[in-house]
Amino acid sequence: MVCFFARDGHRLVARELAISHWSADQLSGPGVCGVLARRLETHCPAGFVPARLTVDLFSPVSNVPLEVDSDIVRRGTRIAVADASIAQGGKTRVRATAVFLATGTEPPGRVWSPTPDLPMPPPGCVSPNGAPPLFKSGDRDWSGDFTVNQNADRKISWHAMPALVEDEPLTPFQHAAMVGDTTNHICHWGSEGAGYINADMTLTLSRLPTGFELGLRADNTIAADGISIGTATLYDRAGQLGTCVVSTLSNARRQIDYSQFRVSERAG
Repeated sequence: MVCFFARDGHRLVARELAISHWSADQLSGPGVCGVLARRLETHCPAGFVPARLTVDLFSPVSNVPLEVDSDIVRRGTRIAVADASIAQGGKTRVRATAVFLATGTEPPGRVWSPTPDLPMPPPGCVSPNGAPPLFKSGDRDWSGDFTVNQNADRKISWHAMPALVEDEPLTPFQHAAMVGDTTNHICHWGSEGAGYINADMTLTLSRLPTGFELGLRADNTIAADGISIGTATLYDRAGQLGTCVVSTLSNARRQIDYSQFRVSERAG
């Protein structure tokens, strides 16, 4: 079974998909965000939606068996908050906070919202069991070819992630968290590859994804003095469902040239 992690008792052991492209000794952001979301969603009360997930990626997570700890910060009738973290070598490597909001009726009246342009590849182009991502650069067609998409055009990606943990179905929240971390890739993949590494990821959701496919559209990149902020829209075949924001640092000395990647390789 293709997956990011296997279980070893209470610990998770990384498979190849979870290894970072920056270093073979470290885990990738999508996998790390996924396991934090997996733990946090156990604290989501019935009738609530995980409306925000913020992950602080201030230290690399080493490629060794890991455990995730969590705490309930608040559980009220309309809002609940939980924290999670991964510690290695006696030090916290990453931490996350999830805000869960109770669903209800929408207030009366109309508010402004833009008409979304959300390109989607044809149905059936990716497997429900997981597949490499597809990309769309500018007005080009969808393609899994990294070389074709290494350019300075606006990028959109389409994902069907495989299982996060072996023998466990991928939940909608886990899927959204994993794709959310690829905002850095979509917003900062340019003509010479990717040269920023994200220090955090914030995912906001008005609802959970439906189906097994998720799209991520780059909306903006704001850079100065080696710091760049990337924002993107997350959507499925039913429409937009949330936003993703990453704060990133220049990592030019370890620039990733995606034109050297095989079509079958994953981004992260």
